[in-house]
Amino acid sequence: MLLHVLGTAAGGAVPQWNCACTGCSGARTHPHWRRRHAALAVTGPGEDGWLMVNATPDITDQMEAHPGLRPGPAGPRTPVVTIVLTDAELDHTLGIARLREASRIEIHATEPVRWALRERLRLDSVLAPYTDLVWRDLPLTGSGATLTLCGTDVTAVPLSDKRPRYAADGEAGAPWVTALRLSDPGGGATALYAPALARWSPEFATQLATCDCVLLDGTFWDDDEPVRAGFSARTARGMGHLPITGDGGTAERLSGTAARCLYTHLNNTNPLVDPDAPQHEQLRRHGLEAAQDGMVISL
Repeated sequence: MLLHVLGTAAGGAVPQWNCACTGCSGARTHPHWRRRHAALAVTGPGEDGWLMVNATPDITDQMEAHPGLRPGPAGPRTPVVTIVLTDAELDHTLGIARLREASRIEIHATEPVRWALRERLRLDSVLAPYTDLVWRDLPLTGSGATLTLCGTDVTAVPLSDKRPRYAADGEAGAPWVTALRLSDPGGGATALYAPALARWSPEFATQLATCDCVLLDGTFWDDDEPVRAGFSARTARGMGHLPITGDGGTAERLSGTAARCLYTHLNNTNPLVDPDAPQHEQLRRHGLEAAQDGMVISL
């Protein structure tokens, strides 16, 4: 199973167009600091097709950056795109519209996420003149159902009912945000992808303990970062993201985990966007790392 890390940034990417913070200014000066929106492409052993995990505003650029995701010599175009969504946030879904040249787009998502995209963003109405949207259910762990897509078994781990602002009236208590468990159907390696983690639930901990690789929410370095940076009155936890460090931070929870653990979904204010920041060494002492755009993980 191959995981292509298409991007590792939180909403707005790095640099963010309206920001001149240290991270954004550094990315304008040093191109290797730049990060596209967090997303993943996955394929199983012996497969030609790719499963796209989330569809960001950068999706076509992300696909062009990976030769394996470009149309092959067998046909002039890519007819079908398969997408699995972890949530309904704009930075994870706006890219669907950029794929309108496909003859069919298959979207696998939980019921509340499908509702938000169809009833609030009106994607069916907007894209019907261009392409055929096919909506599929995303099974939850414990349901007994498993999807097999592009040679990969996929199930969703419910994480929280955090709704995007445009769908704030959506059903409370529903699985709005999930992690994805990605497994080799032949009984091989398993990965867990969780770009938005609001709480460390027993179910998440159980799933993590049986994985070979985990890519998880690294939006904020510490809980006060959003307030200190001046763009929010809410803490990291208040915005639905467990911080990396501090009391109850994820680095301490992950320390000693057998799986390879990488942080993704980094905010532009996170010091980890600077490749030379001392915080990288702090992660290494826990056996952790920050994921990089373009990296390929073979499991």
